Amino acid sequence: MAIPVDEVAQVRAATDIVALIGEQVALRQQGRRFVGLCPFHAEKTPSFSVNAQEGLYYCFGCQASGDAISFVRATEAVDFADAVRRLAARAGITLHEDSAKGSEGAWRTELLEAMERAVAWYHERLLSALDAGPAREYLRSRGYDGAVVRRFRLGWAPTDWDALASSLRLSERVLTATGLGFVNRRGRRQDAFRGRIIFPICDPSGRPVALGGRVLPPRPGRHDAPERAEPKYKNSSETAIYAKRRTLYGLNWAKRDVVATGEVVVCEGYTDVIGFFQAGVERAVATCGTALAEEHFRLLRNFGKRIVLAYDADAAGETATARVYEWERRHEVDVAVATLPPGTDPADLAARDPAALAGAIASSRPFLQFRLDRVLHGADLTSAEGRAKAAEAAIAVIAEHPDDLVRDQYAMTVSDFCRIEPDVVRRRLEEARRAPVAPTRADRADRARRRDARRPEAGQADEERRPTRPTPERSARPARADPSSRPGLEALRLAVHRPEEAAERMEPVLFGDELQRRAFLTLCSSESLHEAIDRAPADVADLLRRVAVEEPVVPDDVPVDPVEAVVSQLLRVATRRALADLQVQARTDPQGLDTAGEESARVRRWLEELDDPSDGREAARRLLAWLVDRRRED
Repeated sequence: MAIPVDEVAQVRAATDIVALIGEQVALRQQGRRFVGLCPFHAEKTPSFSVNAQEGLYYCFGCQASGDAISFVRATEAVDFADAVRRLAARAGITLHEDSAKGSEGAWRTELLEAMERAVAWYHERLLSALDAGPAREYLRSRGYDGAVVRRFRLGWAPTDWDALASSLRLSERVLTATGLGFVNRRGRRQDAFRGRIIFPICDPSGRPVALGGRVLPPRPGRHDAPERAEPKYKNSSETAIYAKRRTLYGLNWAKRDVVATGEVVVCEGYTDVIGFFQAGVERAVATCGTALAEEHFRLLRNFGKRIVLAYDADAAGETATARVYEWERRHEVDVAVATLPPGTDPADLAARDPAALAGAIASSRPFLQFRLDRVLHGADLTSAEGRAKAAEAAIAVIAEHPDDLVRDQYAMTVSDFCRIEPDVVRRRLEEARRAPVAPTRADRADRARRRDARRPEAGQADEERRPTRPTPERSARPARADPSSRPGLEALRLAVHRPEEAAERMEPVLFGDELQRRAFLTLCSSESLHEAIDRAPADVADLLRRVAVEEPVVPDDVPVDPVEAVVSQLLRVATRRALADLQVQARTDPQGLDTAGEESARVRRWLEELDDPSDGREAARRLLAWLVDRRRED
């Protein structure tokens, strides 16, 4: 049994599409619509537009378009029914469908609810339980007051074996599927996090999907070590609601400042993120136990175009690989590196000198410059051999960058620094560029991951494998539109945004463009815009979604009747086209030449009267009637 049509419509109506897309794209209001960088192709100038009232989006760069359901399908790689289920769960709507078909969406909702209950339970435990005293004491020593604890929903997992599982009465299936616990060798349920401070990990909308836990350090003066050393941090394993490579800790809190500044700071740990927030840099996020990967770039570039790496010096240097330059180019972002004092991390520096931490972000350097500075400033430049060795190492770093202009700029820096002729540096740089580079282990892993992602699962239906994002052919910018079609586009905008005014004053015959005429006819025969889009062919639906996110050119506060102005313009274009056809017909039928001449003269007189305030409306009525008659004769 399929999801009832009326319930699909209910889900669409209940979904705030701006909030939904805003979890992945930084949207700014522009008049009645919201605009941002397209999540489906790389761009520097926003061409992605959202109509909040109609719940539609359209990209003028790659022509991706749709509603909330199609957005979920494209971004989460699910089918139509599952997209509806996820949006229904988000809106609190119960769908009446076959239980087997709704099981996946219901299961996901159950896991999210269990995780939310767990986070609330851990948080309350930290705030009030007696056994959480040492945890509260430790957090205060790190400068975390009650406001910080509440803002980041920090919690405390007691040392009991099954305190959470017993208190929340989680089933074995939910306990293990969320990663909150497991069944031990004795067949008893056991908590996964025990004796740890809990850091909730949320999706961009703020729903908890996983946990991170930190053990308490030994108290001063105590030297008794546990029987088995526990890792300092423990993180949830991947689940149906949590994918490490597509999740960034703190993005749900940071995205507002990221959107405002266009910059996002990436650090290594949960406490680093909190440290940045305490230092007034409220745009920090952290990877969840994985290295920075392309999936992270794909998510981040939808919010900010400048990505600042705020690792310790060694970690930042290790992250500097040729893959980052490729990600910069592919996703059109700028990657910079913040230099922290040696031996410190953001959390330590935030506690000791928050102004210095904020200053490090403000003075961050481009990625390649950071790498080059590390090579040159650590070199021995007192001898010719030392300068040659430094130049060789610097050239190897520069050679990884894909842009020849950037490479040449840094080649001049090496020339000046190492006192080597520019032509020599350039020649050695080109030799380094031509030399084959062995792929790293991370490169091979990335290629394997992309290959696996492209391989369809066994038994997967053709419909499910069909890509929902724009194909490369559709991603190309369209050819420049015929100027004569512009009045038709404006008329369609008015028909969508002001249907009551446009319905009685426009006729299909006014549209010279066949696609526009079909779109107008579909609108006229439908009760709503969404019904028109649902029943229209793909090209018509795409055009309707486009005009839905565009505003009429003539705003409300201008003392001009926009419908009348557009109808007059359409009349002129359509009439001149019909007159040209009439002349062609007259030349092929000499007997009708005189009649055609009289008719043409009469129609041209009406065209002139269009600009007359007293006769304009009557002339428009006559012209429209003449065009309709001509259409019937044809």
